[in-house]
Amino acid sequence: MCGIAGLWAFGGANEARLRAQVRAMTDAIAYRGPDGDGHWVDPAVGVALGHRRLAIIDLTPTGLQPMTSHDGRFVIVYNGEIYNAAEMLAELNAPMRGTSDTEVLLEAIARFGVDGALQRANGLFAFAAFDRSTRTLHLARDRLGIKPLYWTRQGGAVAFASELKALRAIGEFNFSLDSDALGAFLTHGNVPAPASIYREVRKLAPACRLECTESGVREFTYWNLPAIAAAGQANLDRRSEADVVDDLDALLSDAVSRQMISDVPLGAFLSGGIDSSTVVALMKKAAGAVKTFSIGFEEDGFNEAQHAREVARHIGTEHTELMLTGADALNLVPSLPAIYDEPFADSSQLPTYLVSHLARQHVTVSLSGDGGDEVFGGYVRYQGVDRLWRALRRVPRPLRHAAASAVQMGSADFWDAVAGPVPRRLKPAHVGDKIVKASRLFLADGPLDMYQRLIAQWPEPGRALRNWSGEAPQAADLGGLDTISQLRLMDMRGYLPNDILTKVDRASMAVSLEVRVPLLDHRVVEFSWRLPSQMLVSGGVGKRPLRAVLDRYVPRRLIDRPKMGFGVPIGAWIRGPLREWAEDLLSPSSLGREGLFDVDFIRSKLAEHLSGRRNWQYALWTILQFQAWRQAERSAVSAPRPSAALSA
Repeated sequence: MCGIAGLWAFGGANEARLRAQVRAMTDAIAYRGPDGDGHWVDPAVGVALGHRRLAIIDLTPTGLQPMTSHDGRFVIVYNGEIYNAAEMLAELNAPMRGTSDTEVLLEAIARFGVDGALQRANGLFAFAAFDRSTRTLHLARDRLGIKPLYWTRQGGAVAFASELKALRAIGEFNFSLDSDALGAFLTHGNVPAPASIYREVRKLAPACRLECTESGVREFTYWNLPAIAAAGQANLDRRSEADVVDDLDALLSDAVSRQMISDVPLGAFLSGGIDSSTVVALMKKAAGAVKTFSIGFEEDGFNEAQHAREVARHIGTEHTELMLTGADALNLVPSLPAIYDEPFADSSQLPTYLVSHLARQHVTVSLSGDGGDEVFGGYVRYQGVDRLWRALRRVPRPLRHAAASAVQMGSADFWDAVAGPVPRRLKPAHVGDKIVKASRLFLADGPLDMYQRLIAQWPEPGRALRNWSGEAPQAADLGGLDTISQLRLMDMRGYLPNDILTKVDRASMAVSLEVRVPLLDHRVVEFSWRLPSQMLVSGGVGKRPLRAVLDRYVPRRLIDRPKMGFGVPIGAWIRGPLREWAEDLLSPSSLGREGLFDVDFIRSKLAEHLSGRRNWQYALWTILQFQAWRQAERSAVSAPRPSAALSA
């Protein structure tokens, strides 16, 4: 796992200048690869490739990058791991200089072409390969979007990097705020690919490759997830559940075993939930000895450490646990702009960094259970939307709109008062707020639209932004799939790469830790799409085949409990220890500095939240994270790097 960067000044460039520029780029992301810093330049062509190495496979100099193919045609910089390198090497049947998967991928590109190599590769990766013969720069990203890759083409040059800060280090490109991307950020809490927060910069989308020449850029998709989903659901696996579980157990066991290949110490994150427990159980089966890591918070509602401890004890892992106070997470808040590099507002970014920091004190590679909910239908909201839409679609649209309007005529305070006589034990906190939010679902045109309304941080970003003419993308029917399948596909294409995997990449790479995600082996994803939705989800229970696999290794009593998530009490913190920080970033002068926001509207939401009348924690967190990021960016000095003071 590494950091990559490079640029191509069309027509050639001064060698010293090229070297200085690419070195500045790799210096900006040095934490992604503390074990080496390599550069390759061709001043006559104007190409410079840079690499920061986190040595995992082949720790010798034969694994150094940039690397040139045996025939001298291709030069590559690569971030990732290829888990089937042995099979690809056998097919190549050629002598190698070393044992790195980089060399196998590079020689596969030289032998089979970029597309041929991508079709064969099983792994997580982002790479740039320059074809010296045709003067073509090839960029590619793995199928599910586990590893990031940004690129920009402007002013007679093209540049790419693992993170935005490496592009900014060049110092000669334009970086102007994209108001549409900002609107999308307020909606999702992240900037969805292929956009970035800058108008001039794009993210390469998952499963895509880019061909760049002096004359232009062409983009291709080499693995089409919607087509795979549609084909799988059209040819469902009708075997018994027992046969399916047998095959899934074998497939997951193979995926986990492949992802345990490492020349450095390896472990796993363990929350005690279904996904991470399955991964750890299969690691134990494969290797016998496993190191596991979990963190816990003093706040009971956010502490899963006891559950992880019990699972670790049953499986028999070498378990390391760190109990944290809210202050430990709060101390990290000023560092978030530097870690995430682009506005990002999933509050679980804090504990994700903290568990990565803990693991890095003991291992260099960690396996994670991320992706299980999207792949196997684990989110409760899938079933909720499915049931609600089945009920609402029978109600004429005008009647639904009238009902929503009637509810919204009353404020959240009004509905709190109406619900006042109901015993506290029978009603949720902020019940009026929840009633008003639920009424928005009545306006949905279909299950996907309903889902987007349900998960949006700011359902109407135009209310918070001034002079914003953008519109949220409309959800389209996805190939006639049933509702559960459509929601899974939507999350697999959006929430998973843009939020979950971005969070894990930035948090782990900030401490030079490689995180692997065996539940996102593309063979597992393809397998899941051949299963009927009712086999994945039924009776209010999701991830049924995955649960059945785990039942073979861990008693159900250790796993069955309400899902807690991996968050922190952001709402309470904004009212308490983060209040001064929040009020400063959301002050009239700060909010109004660039004329981006409707200051009065956002200030009213802050006042409602601070008073306890409404819970605007997620909406406010998006604005706070954007403001903090923008402040750090304007300062021209990165926000402080996280302290390494925490210890197990």
